[in-house]
Amino acid sequence: MAATQNSRNDMTEDCPECSAETAHSVSLQIRTESTKAENAQFSREPYRVATCLVCGHETTLRMNNA
Repeated sequence: MAATQNSRNDMTEDCPECSAETAHSVSLQIRTESTKAENAQFSREPYRVATCLVCGHETTLRMNNA
């Protein structure tokens, strides 16, 4: 997944919905994967979240798949 920075400090990436390279807002989020309350504190994983600023399509990628 290639990405470049533009002058607005957004990332440009390929958007599958727009079928073009568009500006994206990119962030890292910690998400809880377990639905059970007793396991929730142990199931947090980092995700890269990219949101297209043209159409709003969100792409997520789990960062520590090993």
